[in-house]
Amino acid sequence: MSSATPPALSPPGSRRWLVLATVALAQLMVVLDSTIVNIALPSAQADLGFTNNDRQWVVTAYALAFGSLLLLGGRLSDMFGRRRMFLVGLVGFAFASALGGAAQSFEMLVGARALQGVFGAVLAPAALAVLTTTFTDPKERGRAFGVFGAIAGMGGAIGLLLGGYLTEHLDWRWNLYVNVLIAIIAFVAGMALLPRGGHTGRQSLDVPGVLLGSLGLFFLVFGFSQAEPEGWDSPITWGSLALSIVLLVGFVLRQRTSANPLLPLSIVVDRDRGASLLAILVAGSGMFGVFLFLTYYLQATLAFTPMQTGLAFLPMIVTLIITAQIMTNIALPRVGPRVLVPSGMVLGALAMVYLTTLQLDSTYVHVLPGLIVLGIAMGSIMPASFQLATLGISRNQAGAASAMVSTSQQVGGAIGTALLNTLAATAATTFVAGHLPATEAVLADAALHSYATAYTASAVIFLAGGVATVALFRSKADRAARAAAAALEGAPVETLPVH
Repeated sequence: MSSATPPALSPPGSRRWLVLATVALAQLMVVLDSTIVNIALPSAQADLGFTNNDRQWVVTAYALAFGSLLLLGGRLSDMFGRRRMFLVGLVGFAFASALGGAAQSFEMLVGARALQGVFGAVLAPAALAVLTTTFTDPKERGRAFGVFGAIAGMGGAIGLLLGGYLTEHLDWRWNLYVNVLIAIIAFVAGMALLPRGGHTGRQSLDVPGVLLGSLGLFFLVFGFSQAEPEGWDSPITWGSLALSIVLLVGFVLRQRTSANPLLPLSIVVDRDRGASLLAILVAGSGMFGVFLFLTYYLQATLAFTPMQTGLAFLPMIVTLIITAQIMTNIALPRVGPRVLVPSGMVLGALAMVYLTTLQLDSTYVHVLPGLIVLGIAMGSIMPASFQLATLGISRNQAGAASAMVSTSQQVGGAIGTALLNTLAATAATTFVAGHLPATEAVLADAALHSYATAYTASAVIFLAGGVATVALFRSKADRAARAAAAALEGAPVETLPVH
């Protein structure tokens, strides 16, 4: 195709909200898949007969493929159209999920999970790019990104809830089959609602950039995924991380000179956008202190079933949904992201500090305040950051910008999992060594001590994110001045920063 297809126009009237529902459903499917399979792992392991050492690959295969191919997925969305790649991503994700649900061996299950990650990397940037180009009115945009950001923040918790229900009442395979049902609904709606066109028409692809970026992200996620089972001093861990740095530096240098860059560097150098991407990374990293270790606490210490564990996170989900709408529609336009996002980071840190007070004889009533405060925190951070990270992006770069958002969230999760797992494991080992003999009571105390260590580290991550975002986000006065200057120069309204 030699000429560019005209930009796709935003759907009229109420159809835009149906587009939001379609895109949100697809995003939920991708995000919840990072946790829904975790609850099914014990049942899958018993059914397929793989070892504890192999078990991590069911989770890691998805993360590796998803995280490493997001930038390529975003570029394909810009090249071939958001609608087309959205639909391709849905079909591929559904097929991979059906394959995983029908798996008769460990290898087949891991292969299906990797294939899910491949198509998730196509689907996620296309979904966010559709939203970015559909909602350009500031008020509508705030509401839309409030919903989308809430889903991004609560998807992991919904995965735990849905995974617990399906595992207890049906079969572990339905944790994968359920994606087929979701994808069919989203596909039919997407075919009917999403506008055609909106791609650049250029078929050229920066192949060296693709290889450098994808391999750099692959080894970054892989290195962090190996930190807990192999140790930080293992050659496979630090070697992978060192290689990822070399590859990613090469990727940046390549993007500076490429005629058709995979990631135009102008996307990430804007202060507000860079701060938003950092906030998404920090939130994705820090919140694993709850999703991972609070799940352990509820099931191992309080003896919750998988279903009860999922329901335990429900108050956080409800709080996040309500907070997301209030913060994006009322607080963000009035106080700006420089106040709102760091405030959410502080609340996240306070929630983590509170969770360190949990004891062996605590009840769910003691857990609840921490979950509610964390819901408020994530509702303040995620929707605003998603909105700012894609604001002012031209339509032909919407896929690349959206890919960076998803990459930040995925890399944050990988870093958080590796770092917190390692700190918790070290804390437990040290505790047991200092309280020999290792009786059942000592082991229970060691587990509790390891959870508290992880929560403390999460609090530090949130506080560091708060300091960084205060420094990076523009002030309200600066943003208003830039908006006024852009208006005088005749800049389109949709490119003006929030003020």
